[in-house]
Amino acid sequence: MPFPLRALAPEEWQAVRLTLAVALRAVGCGLPLAIVVAWVLARKRFPGHAVLNAVVHLPLVLPPVVTGWLLLVVFGVRGPVGSLLLEWFGIRLVFTTTAAALACGVMVFPVMVRAIRLSLEAGDPGLEEAARTLGAGPLDRLFTVTLPLASPGILVGAIVAYATSLGEFGAVITFAANIPGQTQTLPLAIYAALQVPGGEEQAAMLSLVSLALALVGLLASEWASRRLDRLLGRGTAR
Repeated sequence: MPFPLRALAPEEWQAVRLTLAVALRAVGCGLPLAIVVAWVLARKRFPGHAVLNAVVHLPLVLPPVVTGWLLLVVFGVRGPVGSLLLEWFGIRLVFTTTAAALACGVMVFPVMVRAIRLSLEAGDPGLEEAARTLGAGPLDRLFTVTLPLASPGILVGAIVAYATSLGEFGAVITFAANIPGQTQTLPLAIYAALQVPGGEEQAAMLSLVSLALALVGLLASEWASRRLDRLLGRGTAR
């Protein structure tokens, strides 16, 4: 029997807002590093290149719970990094909103790197060489030629990563737990609703919100890709 549509309760809106904020932090903090790593993988060849590529893409093949557990081992209060952060700066990551953002960031990092790397590899290296012969330095070429040409991949990678972050569950619940108002994102709120007798209606409403956000993200990435391709003069009718 279908559930009637209703307005979201304040605590449900809180989960939606937290999900959007966590995804924004995950992508905003991870995107600069993803650009650097993608550039290194696309333009440099060195011993350990294959190892770096494998490590970057590891979250795509590991179960999310395993990724969350590894984050807990490293950044937990007794972990090698987490203990130092707590002792030196008084920062505790585990079971916080920051932990949820870090878990999402790690899970979507390879998505951003792959999109940006493909865009970099599709660019014309002759344009960078022409800029070099005209006297442009490495940083000038990077910011005036390389990154603008790779902008479709950067933007699409960021949007898809953002949409993917909205649905991350396993790594978040393992590393950040399921704390309402602090780490309970939409997927966790849906899971919590399903554990309560009669919570099917709440789970259905939150699932519809999650579905709508995912669709908006995917449509936005497609629109942004086509728009930037046209602006750069390399798009074709699709």
